[in-house]
Amino acid sequence: MMWSEQDNALVAQLEFDSFEKAMDFMQQAARVITQHNHHPEWSNVYNKISIKLTTHDAGNKITDKDRKLAEELEKIYCQIV
Repeated sequence: MMWSEQDNALVAQLEFDSFEKAMDFMQQAARVITQHNHHPEWSNVYNKISIKLTTHDAGNKITDKDRKLAEELEKIYCQIV
């Protein structure tokens, strides 16, 4: 599993072979994120993406919404790398 729990959030640090693959992940992930209506904090620097999932309206803690989205994002990541 690529996720760890830090400060009441699920976090992941992803690395790809290239910037293009990182952008491919973000584009595919954006569609899934929209479907879940649950938007992460994330950032990209060249081939690295940092993601933080927490449910703000539940008091900034990890909920099933975070775990479900994390599973979907992990599937996308595994398809790309």
